[in-house]
Amino acid sequence: MSEDNLLLVADSERDANMLYAVKMFIPDPFVYLRREGRSYMIAGDLELNRARREANGCRVLSLSRCQRKLKRPRDESLARVVWLLAHERGIDKFLVPENFPYGLARELRRLKIRLKVRRGALFFPEREFKTADEVKKVSAALMMAEVGMAEAIQALRGARVGPGGKLAYRGASLTSERLRTIAEVAIVQAGGSASHTIVAGGHRACDPHDPGHGPLRANQPIIIDVFPRSQKTGYHGDITRTVVKGRASEGLRQLYHAVKSAQQLALRMMRPGRKCCEIHRAVARQFEREGYRTGRRNGRLEGFFHGTGHGVGLELHEPPQITEASDAVLRPGHVVTVEPGLYYASIGGVRIEDMVVITDAGAHNLTKFEKVLEV
Repeated sequence: MSEDNLLLVADSERDANMLYAVKMFIPDPFVYLRREGRSYMIAGDLELNRARREANGCRVLSLSRCQRKLKRPRDESLARVVWLLAHERGIDKFLVPENFPYGLARELRRLKIRLKVRRGALFFPEREFKTADEVKKVSAALMMAEVGMAEAIQALRGARVGPGGKLAYRGASLTSERLRTIAEVAIVQAGGSASHTIVAGGHRACDPHDPGHGPLRANQPIIIDVFPRSQKTGYHGDITRTVVKGRASEGLRQLYHAVKSAQQLALRMMRPGRKCCEIHRAVARQFEREGYRTGRRNGRLEGFFHGTGHGVGLELHEPPQITEASDAVLRPGHVVTVEPGLYYASIGGVRIEDMVVITDAGAHNLTKFEKVLEV
């Protein structure tokens, strides 16, 4: 099977592969086809003119014109439209992604179009390695994340400590929900979209993906994890900081120092040819040497129990994964997070996250935001 006969049917608002193929947002499913290096897309009348201006190197065909060629009603399924394009171009088989619509696949097979699934996390393998232009787009999304982080930290700095250590800001209780909104509004104003931003204080900071809930308190760790998507390009940024409004306990200070030191170790190790699993294992060993063990206590995981990082691009989590089980090797063009963390119910949770691009010289840190524990 030719590796160049590719078929996608999806919208580009939610499907990263389709967005990568056409470089424009379309909210409804449409057809993308590639044969021998030439790309085609079939656009509905609402999108036709815009697609002809914006689609990335594609020959844009009219859906309604294709349907008229078939002499079918305008609500004819996309399967026959795909069959028409394939028939006109002498194609009887395509590579499709793992999430290709099952019902459409059945229709195409009835029309004698053979489909083969391309395995792997990325339908376009080249997505794993970012071009200079893509690095700029990721950096722009990261700047949006830093804008949201700055607004959240500024609100914490301006907060007052009330009874029971509860924080108040501008006359109202400062909750996880309110601080999350402050960060996300700033991101929207900067041109991004954010959802499920993590603002987890106190014991909730010990669960890495707990979004946070309720009043925030002084002298307790607050993990803020911001990961917006650029509304213009679709690329993501990702940053995490752990802060305390007031004074951190000595145990938390030591935990913070251990995480920051582990992140620096990982950054030093990152260079082309380095196995991702080696980086993760080195971080885990350093935590163990410092006395921070990982395991279960009272039925809960504690210590360092997530990956050291992951790729970022048109999706928030892309290859490579920097984990114990990863067989990936760092190469120039990889854009990855570096986010070690430690979590103990008796002390608190700490995670620090930056984004880097791997170059021939090593890891270049794209993140500019400061690392400060107490605010």
